[in-house]
Amino acid sequence: MERLLISELFVSVQGEGVLTGIPSFFIRTSGCNLRCHFCDTPYASWAPVGDWTEIDAIMATLANKPMVRHVVLTGGEPMMAKGLPALVTRLRAAGYHITVETAATIFADLPVDLWSLSPKLANSTPGPEHAPWDTRHEKLRYQPDVIRQFLATDVTVQFKVVASEPADLIEIERMIAELGVAPDQVLAMPEGTSIESLNAVAAWLVPACIERGWRFCDRMHIRLFGHTPGT
Repeated sequence: MERLLISELFVSVQGEGVLTGIPSFFIRTSGCNLRCHFCDTPYASWAPVGDWTEIDAIMATLANKPMVRHVVLTGGEPMMAKGLPALVTRLRAAGYHITVETAATIFADLPVDLWSLSPKLANSTPGPEHAPWDTRHEKLRYQPDVIRQFLATDVTVQFKVVASEPADLIEIERMIAELGVAPDQVLAMPEGTSIESLNAVAAWLVPACIERGWRFCDRMHIRLFGHTPGT
Protein backbone atom coordinates (compact mmCIF):
# COMPACT_ATOMS: atom_id res chain seq x y z
CA MET A 1 0.00 0.00 0.00
CA GLU A 2 1.37 3.41 -1.00
CA ARG A 3 2.16 5.91 1.72
CA LEU A 4 2.84 9.63 1.86
CA LEU A 5 4.79 11.65 4.42
CA ILE A 6 2.00 13.75 5.93
CA SER A 7 2.51 16.67 8.28
CA GLU A 8 -1.18 17.55 8.75
CA LEU A 9 -4.69 16.34 7.99
CA PHE A 10 -7.39 18.80 8.98
CA VAL A 11 -10.72 20.36 8.04
CA SER A 12 -11.06 24.10 7.72
CA VAL A 13 -12.41 26.65 5.27
CA GLN A 14 -10.25 27.48 2.28
CA GLY A 15 -8.59 30.78 3.11
CA GLU A 16 -7.10 31.69 -0.27
CA GLY A 17 -8.01 31.83 -3.92
CA VAL A 18 -11.16 31.39 -5.97
CA LEU A 19 -12.61 28.84 -3.53
CA THR A 20 -12.23 31.00 -0.42
CA GLY A 21 -14.74 30.07 2.27
CA ILE A 22 -15.49 26.53 1.08
CA PRO A 23 -15.19 23.83 3.77
CA SER A 24 -12.23 21.68 2.74
CA PHE A 25 -10.17 18.72 3.87
CA PHE A 26 -6.50 19.68 3.78
CA ILE A 27 -3.82 17.07 3.16
CA ARG A 28 -0.45 18.67 3.84
CA THR A 29 2.51 16.64 2.59
CA SER A 30 5.88 17.16 4.22
CA GLY A 31 8.95 18.06 2.19
CA CYS A 32 9.73 20.87 -0.24
CA ASN A 33 12.30 21.57 -2.93
CA LEU A 34 12.29 25.31 -2.13
CA ARG A 35 13.08 27.31 1.00
CA CYS A 36 11.13 30.57 0.91
CA HIS A 37 12.40 32.98 3.53
CA PHE A 38 8.79 33.82 4.48
CA CYS A 39 7.60 30.19 4.55
CA ASP A 40 4.62 29.92 6.89
CA THR A 41 4.82 26.11 7.19
CA PRO A 42 8.49 25.46 8.08
CA TYR A 43 7.48 22.08 9.54
CA ALA A 44 6.81 20.98 5.95
CA SER A 45 9.81 22.74 4.39
CA TRP A 46 12.78 24.06 6.36
CA ALA A 47 12.48 21.32 8.99
CA PRO A 48 10.04 18.80 7.48
CA VAL A 49 8.34 16.48 9.92
CA GLY A 50 5.41 14.11 9.58
CA ASP A 51 4.17 10.55 9.66
CA TRP A 52 4.24 8.03 6.83
CA THR A 53 0.52 7.52 6.27
CA GLU A 54 -1.18 4.93 4.09
CA ILE A 55 -3.69 6.15 1.55
CA ASP A 56 -6.34 3.91 3.11
CA ALA A 57 -5.89 5.76 6.40
CA ILE A 58 -6.19 9.15 4.69
CA MET A 59 -9.39 8.06 2.94
CA ALA A 60 -10.80 6.68 6.19
CA THR A 61 -10.18 10.00 7.95
CA LEU A 62 -11.84 11.85 5.10
CA ALA A 63 -14.83 9.48 5.18
CA ASN A 64 -15.54 10.68 8.73
CA LYS A 65 -16.26 14.16 7.29
CA PRO A 66 -19.15 13.32 4.92
CA MET A 67 -20.26 16.94 4.41
CA VAL A 68 -16.81 17.99 3.14
CA ARG A 69 -16.48 17.37 -0.59
CA HIS A 70 -13.48 19.57 -1.40
CA VAL A 71 -9.94 18.28 -0.85
CA VAL A 72 -6.83 20.47 -0.94
CA LEU A 73 -3.44 18.84 -1.51
CA THR A 74 -0.83 21.21 -0.19
CA GLY A 75 2.59 21.26 1.42
CA GLY A 76 5.49 21.78 1.43
CA GLU A 77 5.43 20.76 -2.20
CA PRO A 78 2.84 18.02 -2.83
CA MET A 79 4.10 17.38 -6.36
CA MET A 80 7.23 15.84 -4.79
CA ALA A 81 5.22 13.09 -3.08
CA LYS A 82 5.66 9.79 -4.95
CA GLY A 83 2.30 8.55 -3.68
CA LEU A 84 0.40 11.59 -4.96
CA PRO A 85 -0.90 10.05 -8.22
CA ALA A 86 -2.32 7.06 -6.33
CA LEU A 87 -3.97 9.35 -3.77
CA VAL A 88 -5.48 11.57 -6.47
CA THR A 89 -6.85 8.47 -8.23
CA ARG A 90 -8.59 7.39 -5.03
CA LEU A 91 -9.99 10.87 -4.38
CA ARG A 92 -11.24 11.15 -7.96
CA ALA A 93 -12.97 7.75 -7.76
CA ALA A 94 -14.69 8.89 -4.55
CA GLY A 95 -16.04 12.00 -6.27
CA TYR A 96 -14.15 14.72 -4.43
CA HIS A 97 -13.26 18.12 -5.86
CA ILE A 98 -9.45 18.21 -5.84
CA THR A 99 -7.19 21.27 -5.62
CA VAL A 100 -3.42 20.99 -5.78
CA GLU A 101 -1.45 23.91 -4.34
CA THR A 102 2.02 23.94 -5.88
CA ALA A 103 4.97 26.23 -6.58
CA ALA A 104 4.84 24.84 -10.13
CA THR A 105 8.41 23.56 -10.34
CA ILE A 106 7.38 19.90 -10.92
CA PHE A 107 4.68 18.75 -13.33
CA ALA A 108 2.53 15.64 -13.45
CA ASP A 109 -0.65 15.21 -15.49
CA LEU A 110 -3.15 14.41 -12.74
CA PRO A 111 -6.98 14.29 -12.87
CA VAL A 112 -7.61 17.22 -10.54
CA ASP A 113 -10.12 20.09 -10.66
CA LEU A 114 -7.93 23.09 -9.85
CA TRP A 115 -4.24 23.80 -10.21
CA SER A 116 -3.37 26.52 -7.72
CA LEU A 117 -0.02 27.66 -9.09
CA SER A 118 2.16 29.84 -6.89
CA PRO A 119 5.49 30.46 -8.62
CA LYS A 120 7.86 32.29 -6.34
CA LEU A 121 9.15 35.79 -6.91
CA ALA A 122 12.63 37.02 -6.05
CA ASN A 123 11.19 38.22 -2.74
CA SER A 124 11.05 34.58 -1.60
CA THR A 125 14.77 33.81 -1.85
CA PRO A 126 16.53 33.35 1.51
CA GLY A 127 19.69 35.25 2.33
CA PRO A 128 23.28 34.00 2.07
CA GLU A 129 23.21 32.99 5.72
CA HIS A 130 21.06 30.07 4.54
CA ALA A 131 23.60 28.79 1.98
CA PRO A 132 23.41 26.60 -0.03
CA TRP A 133 19.62 27.08 -0.10
CA ASP A 134 19.94 30.68 -1.29
CA THR A 135 21.43 29.64 -4.64
CA ARG A 136 19.39 26.42 -4.93
CA HIS A 137 16.14 28.26 -4.30
CA GLU A 138 16.91 31.11 -6.69
CA LYS A 139 17.80 28.67 -9.47
CA LEU A 140 14.60 26.62 -9.05
CA ARG A 141 11.90 29.02 -7.88
CA TYR A 142 10.60 30.02 -11.33
CA GLN A 143 10.29 27.38 -14.05
CA PRO A 144 8.35 28.86 -17.00
CA ASP A 145 8.47 25.66 -19.09
CA VAL A 146 6.96 23.68 -16.22
CA ILE A 147 4.27 26.30 -15.68
CA ARG A 148 3.35 26.11 -19.37
CA GLN A 149 2.71 22.38 -18.93
CA PHE A 150 0.17 23.15 -16.20
CA LEU A 151 -1.43 25.87 -18.34
CA ALA A 152 -1.75 23.47 -21.28
CA THR A 153 -3.92 20.98 -19.36
CA ASP A 154 -7.72 21.00 -19.39
CA VAL A 155 -7.71 21.77 -15.65
CA THR A 156 -8.78 25.16 -14.30
CA VAL A 157 -5.79 27.25 -13.21
CA GLN A 158 -5.43 30.03 -10.69
CA PHE A 159 -2.14 31.91 -10.73
CA LYS A 160 -1.43 33.02 -7.16
CA VAL A 161 1.62 35.17 -6.42
CA VAL A 162 2.82 36.58 -3.10
CA ALA A 163 3.65 40.29 -3.06
CA SER A 164 5.79 41.88 -0.35
CA GLU A 165 6.50 45.36 -1.71
CA PRO A 166 5.43 47.53 -4.67
CA ALA A 167 8.55 46.62 -6.65
CA ASP A 168 7.18 43.06 -6.88
CA LEU A 169 4.49 44.30 -9.28
CA ILE A 170 7.07 44.70 -12.04
CA GLU A 171 8.20 41.10 -11.67
CA ILE A 172 4.60 39.82 -11.66
CA GLU A 173 3.82 41.78 -14.83
CA ARG A 174 6.92 40.41 -16.54
CA MET A 175 6.11 36.86 -15.46
CA ILE A 176 2.51 36.81 -16.67
CA ALA A 177 3.47 38.47 -19.96
CA GLU A 178 6.08 35.78 -20.60
CA LEU A 179 3.61 33.01 -19.76
CA GLY A 180 0.55 34.49 -21.48
CA VAL A 181 -1.51 34.42 -18.28
CA ALA A 182 -4.71 36.46 -18.52
CA PRO A 183 -5.16 39.25 -15.94
CA ASP A 184 -8.30 37.64 -14.52
CA GLN A 185 -6.31 34.48 -13.73
CA VAL A 186 -3.91 36.41 -11.52
CA LEU A 187 -4.47 36.42 -7.77
CA ALA A 188 -2.10 38.77 -5.96
CA MET A 189 -1.75 37.86 -2.30
CA PRO A 190 -0.12 39.95 0.43
CA GLU A 191 2.78 38.45 2.32
CA GLY A 192 2.14 38.27 6.03
CA THR A 193 1.17 36.07 8.94
CA SER A 194 -0.67 38.68 10.99
CA ILE A 195 -3.65 40.92 10.31
CA GLU A 196 -1.42 43.98 10.68
CA SER A 197 1.12 42.79 8.11
CA LEU A 198 -1.61 41.76 5.67
CA ASN A 199 -3.29 45.14 5.97
CA ALA A 200 -0.01 47.00 5.41
CA VAL A 201 0.54 45.25 2.06
CA ALA A 202 -3.15 45.40 1.10
CA ALA A 203 -3.08 49.19 1.37
CA TRP A 204 -1.08 49.41 -1.86
CA LEU A 205 -1.83 46.00 -3.39
CA VAL A 206 -5.61 46.44 -3.65
CA PRO A 207 -5.34 49.62 -5.80
CA ALA A 208 -2.67 47.91 -7.90
CA CYS A 209 -4.99 44.96 -8.55
CA ILE A 210 -7.84 47.25 -9.54
CA GLU A 211 -5.58 49.11 -11.97
CA ARG A 212 -4.36 45.89 -13.61
CA GLY A 213 -7.51 43.77 -13.59
CA TRP A 214 -6.04 41.24 -11.16
CA ARG A 215 -7.88 39.66 -8.28
CA PHE A 216 -6.81 40.61 -4.77
CA CYS A 217 -6.33 37.39 -2.79
CA ASP A 218 -6.62 37.83 0.94
CA ARG A 219 -5.56 35.21 3.52
CA MET A 220 -8.85 34.68 5.34
CA HIS A 221 -7.55 31.88 7.57
CA ILE A 222 -5.02 34.30 9.09
CA ARG A 223 -7.81 36.74 9.88
CA LEU A 224 -10.02 34.00 11.37
CA PHE A 225 -7.53 31.83 13.22
CA GLY A 226 -4.19 33.61 13.29
CA HIS A 227 -0.96 31.97 12.18
CA THR A 228 -1.90 28.56 13.52
CA PRO A 229 -1.22 25.02 12.19
CA GLY A 230 -4.29 23.00 11.32
CA THR A 231 -6.33 25.95 10.05
